[in-house]
Amino acid sequence: MRQERVPIVIVVPAAIGAAFFIVPLVGLIVRSPWGDAITALTAPETLEALKLSVIASLSATAVALVLGVPLAWVYARVTFPGRDLLRALTTLPMVLPPVVGGIALLLAFGRRGLLGAWLNSTFGITFPFTTVGVVMAETFVAMPFLILTVEAGLRSMDRRYEEAARALGANRWRVFTRVTLPLIAPSLFAGSVLCWARALGEFGATITFAGNFPGVTQTMPLAVYLLLETNQEASFILSLVLLLVSLVVLVGLKDRWLGSA
Repeated sequence: MRQERVPIVIVVPAAIGAAFFIVPLVGLIVRSPWGDAITALTAPETLEALKLSVIASLSATAVALVLGVPLAWVYARVTFPGRDLLRALTTLPMVLPPVVGGIALLLAFGRRGLLGAWLNSTFGITFPFTTVGVVMAETFVAMPFLILTVEAGLRSMDRRYEEAARALGANRWRVFTRVTLPLIAPSLFAGSVLCWARALGEFGATITFAGNFPGVTQTMPLAVYLLLETNQEASFILSLVLLLVSLVVLVGLKDRWLGSA
């Protein structure tokens, strides 16, 4: 196939646009103190933050799967008044400033919040400034990625397979687990990975709702923020770790999410 010649008026702004993203990343790689990388990565506070980040992000992804897949199914298969508004509200955290999301969580689940006051007075349960609060904040900002991806998979699948299974006597649950889920597995996988990556990199909602307490709520992004004021070289190394994870996710999802030529 003959390669189309690209006009110079397209090449120049495209190159500038690409450089706008690449140069800062190159600067991070070049200016990072590679000689101190092992020390920075094996520091107790770094390992603690990394452990908490992994646990919290995986937990947020699990919660998103349990709650988000049924919600995506409802959006894709059920028509009801206000569906578009509900979808907009449940995917709003994708574009909402994370700090605003953290404030919203405080007003809902804080000790004086709409539900938090009742939970605290009745059961003695508090979510802000706890590890559970970290999971809640990460789920709040990350689950919309899974919802939209799974909904798109449900809308694009061939429903005749489901109809055939029902005609053969399978109940709704069997059809969902044996037919629907396998057919949307690529979308489910892509949505889960995107959700996990977003949860792993969450900062604003976490620091607002859960705080920044080492060993309790301090995740990797929060540790980077703290080190930026006290030990910039170490913050560069931790930033590289998060950069590498994000790059691996995007490259791995190229065919499933971004498409390929």
